[in-house]
Amino acid sequence: MAVHLYLSLVPEALIASMLEPEEFGSYYAVGTKKKASGQAIFLEIDPDFRSKYLRINEGISRCVPHEDGTPKSSIYIGVYRVLEHIDVSALGKLYLVTKDGRTLGIDPSEDIPPLDDGLHLYKEIVPVSPLVASRLNPLDFFDLIVKNPTSLVTLTAIAFAELRLDELASNPEMGQVGDLPYSNMDHLREVLKDLKTKPVATKMVDRASPASFAYRTVKNGFFVGNESAMAYYPLPSSDELQESHYRWWRSANM
Repeated sequence: MAVHLYLSLVPEALIASMLEPEEFGSYYAVGTKKKASGQAIFLEIDPDFRSKYLRINEGISRCVPHEDGTPKSSIYIGVYRVLEHIDVSALGKLYLVTKDGRTLGIDPSEDIPPLDDGLHLYKEIVPVSPLVASRLNPLDFFDLIVKNPTSLVTLTAIAFAELRLDELASNPEMGQVGDLPYSNMDHLREVLKDLKTKPVATKMVDRASPASFAYRTVKNGFFVGNESAMAYYPLPSSDELQESHYRWWRSANM
């Protein structure tokens, strides 16, 4: 059986597994008696990738079938500072898994989303997970956090998603909330108003934001990168998801 390498983003970990991505997603999200269940996000990593910081060869060597011949589900290779030691060139598909184990695979794309001038909301996923509002588009936000930071707090690598603001992106005071599910909406409006009137590029909305979030709130996609490069994973439109991935979409919106 082939051994796969998976980079889990929720929580951060590098895992060797004999399960195919869809099987791994179900196993990882639904859980077992010794593992909690919940939403999962992971990337498939080139099985030939190696890093002096991660004991990948040893992990793969331990990933062998059980005595009854069933595949080994997971061998943890690293759970700390993993993303920063993975080359962006080694990243494969991104998989979004619902809490009941339905998996959607997304290929990386070179077509970056339109860089509009409105306000933005970013959910950082790893290595930290705050919710941040910004005047910066995704590329400039990535540059500020990783490549050219202006604060003393910097990250060598990051994975984040841009979330929907809808009318609040241009009119935080009076814009309609619609179906946006964010808690403490009054606080979010105040943060967005400050960005429009004060000389700051970003403001924290929630420094203790939960790791999981509603996939339907993703505005365009997911961004993963380090000081050398960045990969973009576009989330298909809601119409495409309903037409081509209905069961996943239905599960994601339960």
